[in-house]
Amino acid sequence: MTENDIPMVSFFKRLLDPAIILGLLYLVISTQHEVFTGDYLVLMIIAFFVSSFVYEQIDLYRSLHVGKQLAYAGDIIAGWAIVVVVLTLIAQGTGLRYELSDHVLWIWFGLAPVALLVSRLTVHLLAFNYAKDRQVRSAVIVGCNYSGVDILRRVTARNNPALDMKGFFDDRDDISRTPDLKSTYLGKIDAVAAYVRANKIKTIFICLPMSEHPGLMNLMEELRDTTASVYFVPDISTFDLIQARLDHVGGIPVIGICETPFTGLHSVVKRGSDIILAALIQIMLLPVMACIAIGVKMSSPGPIIFAQRRYGLNGEEIIVYKFRSMGVCDDGAVVEQAKKNDVRITPFGGFLRRTSLDELPQFFNVLQGRMSIVGPRPHAVAHNEMYRKLIKGYMLRHKVKPGITGWAQVNGFRGETETLDKMRSRIEFDLEYLRNWSLALDLWIIFRTIKEVLKKDAAY
Repeated sequence: MTENDIPMVSFFKRLLDPAIILGLLYLVISTQHEVFTGDYLVLMIIAFFVSSFVYEQIDLYRSLHVGKQLAYAGDIIAGWAIVVVVLTLIAQGTGLRYELSDHVLWIWFGLAPVALLVSRLTVHLLAFNYAKDRQVRSAVIVGCNYSGVDILRRVTARNNPALDMKGFFDDRDDISRTPDLKSTYLGKIDAVAAYVRANKIKTIFICLPMSEHPGLMNLMEELRDTTASVYFVPDISTFDLIQARLDHVGGIPVIGICETPFTGLHSVVKRGSDIILAALIQIMLLPVMACIAIGVKMSSPGPIIFAQRRYGLNGEEIIVYKFRSMGVCDDGAVVEQAKKNDVRITPFGGFLRRTSLDELPQFFNVLQGRMSIVGPRPHAVAHNEMYRKLIKGYMLRHKVKPGITGWAQVNGFRGETETLDKMRSRIEFDLEYLRNWSLALDLWIIFRTIKEVLKKDAAY
């Protein structure tokens, strides 16, 4: 039993969050002896739709597990901060800002996340007290695998009191079964239906692999002769999951096995942080870039900017900019990676590559929306076509925009990858980034990048 199984929480998600926000605004207006004008009504309407959308995207209604209260509060505050920024921009752009009291707005901005957190904790306690008062449902697990282990862990947690797990069924012997499933072995799968009828089992979790099990259809037919609720929990642990989640496509429930982490609110956070950081960096480094451009032009003949075709989001070709560091501009079917003491690199270009200053024009790519500040480094098209045939899962790195720096680069894979094993390791770090993305990870990678660049020992 989770919070999402309880109608009260579903209602709370859809309506009460915005109602609390708007009610608090009205209360602040009243206590501060302000006149409730049409301008405040417009603000309320806008705040209702913005807060409803933001908190639906952020999905704050995960179960409150022990030790995660701070993360839960952080999500509430982060969501409210986004609402405040959006409302401020709208109010400033429309002139509504000048018709409202600063004092009222500041009090509202400060109290709203507190009110939301208190209300969430209250509904959490009410929901689970309600669940505890309900009749305990007996349950069994069919299939001994990691999905079954996960089900057992969640059911036996102290915040899931509504299920009484009796044990599990599996056709394998003790040696072959997953040792982590610490529950009573009840027999083979063909004995499930008889046990369910004899013991009046209310809930069955079928945790068999995502392949045709020889006895599955027979089992489902036999379970039709019972009143038990049957839940199929697919075993997807054998897949290399990238941001796996439940979703809907055209109203059809699906399980996303391989997906970009940047959907919904995450895409807004990622793009917003890219624009802000890229704009600030470009403004601060504009004099430096002007000096570099002069240095490139004076040090060797050729263009200042080197434009090369690379693969971007979803494997589509993009043009990536760099300050030219070589005497040639390779962008054909065969592109040779830069090596140590490469004769193609100009003296000034060597300095640019060691300090990574040649990458600065890529912040324009970020502002264009073709790249991100943090992400898998883009490879030349020729290299992509070569490595996608040699490395399994290589193209999965294109589920996100390429980055100026990345998780692989701060873990020692910056510069030339002269062996296939090194490239495989780089790709593993890229995929690990996709699995574990967060804004905090992006900021940590940026910090690590500055540290690595100052060492000046990996790029040439």
